[in-house]
Order: sequence, then C-alpha cells, then structure tokens
Amino acid sequence: MRPDTVRRVLDDELAAARRRGGEQPRVLDVGGGSGGWAVPLAAAGCVVTVVEPSPNALAVLRRRAVDAGVSERITAVQGDTDVLDDLVTPRGADLVLGHGMLEVVDDVGAAVARLTRAVAPGGAVSVLVANRHAAVLNRVLAGRIVEANQLLDDPAGRLADEPLRRRFDTEGLRSALVDAGLVVEVLQGYGVVTDLVPGAVGDFGPAETDALARLESAAAARPPLRDLASQLHALARRESQPPRLERLS
Repeated sequence: MRPDTVRRVLDDELAAARRRGGEQPRVLDVGGGSGGWAVPLAAAGCVVTVVEPSPNALAVLRRRAVDAGVSERITAVQGDTDVLDDLVTPRGADLVLGHGMLEVVDDVGAAVARLTRAVAPGGAVSVLVANRHAAVLNRVLAGRIVEANQLLDDPAGRLADEPLRRRFDTEGLRSALVDAGLVVEVLQGYGVVTDLVPGAVGDFGPAETDALARLESAAAARPPLRDLASQLHALARRESQPPRLERLS
C-alpha cells in the first residue's frame, strides 16, 4: 500500500478537533463519491456527511457503510458543490474534505469559498488535487511528448479531450486557498516516490516497506520532490477570529 501521508495529517487534525470540542469530530466530505474517505473516518469515530451528485456512488456508499457497521455515523446527501450552501449548515464541520473535486468544478474560487463557509472557525479544509507537473513528466516517460508540451503550455494544465478542467501546481493551489481567507498550514505531495517504484509495493519485505514509508514522508514536504508528486495535498485553517485591520491615522 502507498504510505498515506494525507491520512496522517487528517488524523492529527481530528485529534486536535477532539481536544477542542471533546466530542466526535464532524466531517463534511464534498464530492465524497462512494466513501473512500468517509467510511474509514466514520470507523475512526467521526460523524460524517457526504455530499455527492451521483446517486450510484451514494448507493455504494450506503452499502459500504452498512458492511463496515458505521451507517449511523454517515449521512449521504445528493447534491452538487454549486448548491453546497443550501445543503449543509454553515460553520458546521470541524473538517471539510474537498478531495479530487477542484479539478472538475466550474469556478475554483467559488468552490473553495463554499468549503470555507462550511467549516467552523478554528477548523480546517483539506484538499487533494492532481499535479500538472507530474502529468507532464508521466507523458514524457510514456513517450507522449506532444501531449507533455500541451500540458505544460496550457494555462489549466489539461488536454482538450480530458474530463478534468484543470490541474494545479503548488503555488496555484496555495493561492486558491489563501484567496478564500484560509491559512495554509500543510502543503505536501502525495505519491511523490511511491508512484515511481517499479512493481508492486506489496511485494516488498518489511525493511524495504519501512524505508519507502520514511522516504515518502520526507519527500512529501520537501521541494522540489514535493512539487513533482502525482497529487498535491493541502490543509488550510479557518481562523477563529478574523484578522484585525490596523486603523490608518
């Protein structure tokens, strides 16, 4: 399995939420699909709301929740990011996930603003996005040089026939979060070196698996390796108090 640097960050955030509130953390998973994040988080004791436009994905989510014995901790809501304000309680979540959704929304700024309005003051927003630089290098390694040039030259980092509307680099992701009034605390790579390892990681022995986990954890936060990861992950906080404006004399 890929060493999960994202899950470690989320575990730390949820532990902090428990210390702040003394109860089960409230998680909102926007575009949560069939529960890849929601079900494990519910199993860890969180109360999770999943907002997802696909009824088929929600049906799978409900089955997975029942199988895992966590159906009472998961609320499934069918809806799109564009109407998120109408679907959930403002400031109602300790942690908001927007994993794999900023690449497909119409307006990134509006989507991040909605995620921000959904998180409680002092809480955090976690986003996971496709990295344009990794996509360029992957095309080069596959011998698809024309596509690599197109991905590098396109302002959104996408090909014309792709379902994705955009890919991100580290500064583009940071700017999207800061522009929404969030404070970026973590900006790391996901799949920095693990996705480059030939063969199945599961075939490694204990020593190699441990070494790979340590290497992935170190590379995830270290530019320029971080900036070449398959995906980029950020955790950004909504401050408890708005920043003070100094009075001009």
